[in-house]
Amino acid sequence: MTGAEAANALFVAAIILFAGAMFAYAVEYAFDKRAPKRSKQLAVVGAESTADDGAEIGAPAGEAPISPAAARGAGRLGLILTFLGTAALAASIVTRVVYTGRWPWGNMFEYTVGVALAGMITWLVLVSKGSVPRRLGLFATFAVTMVLGTSVRVYTEAGPLVPALDSYWIVIHVTAAIAASGILLIGCVFAILHLVKRRFDRQVSDGKPIRFPLDVAERLPDATALERLTFKIHVFAFPLLTFGIFAGAVWADLAWGRYWNWDPKEVWAFIAWVVYAAYLHARVSGRSAKANAPWIAILGYAVMLFNLTAVNLVFGGLHSYAGV
Repeated sequence: MTGAEAANALFVAAIILFAGAMFAYAVEYAFDKRAPKRSKQLAVVGAESTADDGAEIGAPAGEAPISPAAARGAGRLGLILTFLGTAALAASIVTRVVYTGRWPWGNMFEYTVGVALAGMITWLVLVSKGSVPRRLGLFATFAVTMVLGTSVRVYTEAGPLVPALDSYWIVIHVTAAIAASGILLIGCVFAILHLVKRRFDRQVSDGKPIRFPLDVAERLPDATALERLTFKIHVFAFPLLTFGIFAGAVWADLAWGRYWNWDPKEVWAFIAWVVYAAYLHARVSGRSAKANAPWIAILGYAVMLFNLTAVNLVFGGLHSYAGV
């Protein structure tokens, strides 16, 4: 087996492991009838156990097909599979490095795989520190599996870097961008979960019936705590995003003689930065602005995805030499 084949096999193994973890988390999420007390749900991020948080909220009507203990066992299995999948994905990237003899961020496929790895590491850090209930791995692994599945569409054979990318700045600029994108992916997941939980609570408060898919939010932590965690993730990622853009400008000056060239990639990266800055500003502003802040965070990641996909695949520009 060649190095490229080994890297591809590890990549496929990572997708399978994450998909298995997602299913295991889904079992725990659906059948473990334990949930945090409404008054204590993640009230202080990191203060609660990831495995057995909360208390019983009521017995199901009839026999559950899977006991709560078995469901929690599935959750533990999901966490093990998540660690194994993350290790396999990291090993795939390292194998590419060894096979090609260069830094592994040379095309859109490699960039996307790096984002998935950064996102999964972020999730594992959060759950290991007890910042989030383990069962929420259902949503984290779903997001990362979708990212990896999408990356297959732009798969590129491992090979040497094109001359324009053969610079130590690829280590600095692209690594910072990948780390920020992966962390913000998890932040976007929590922003969505916060909005879903907020909608669920409003429906309950108004006495309106809860129907699928909104009833899935019953197992989510407190909306306020989800929003607070979303903010903390973005506060951590924003400086990385800022540094990545700054490093890109320095590299542009060295490569093209100008810090700013109005290249589509540069423009949309700056737009994403402005949106995230607007999110942070809204989050610390008045009550109405704070209520809309999660929507701005989601818009920010939508802009990031547009920059990664449409700008790479449709628009021409100075970054086109990287291909996909």
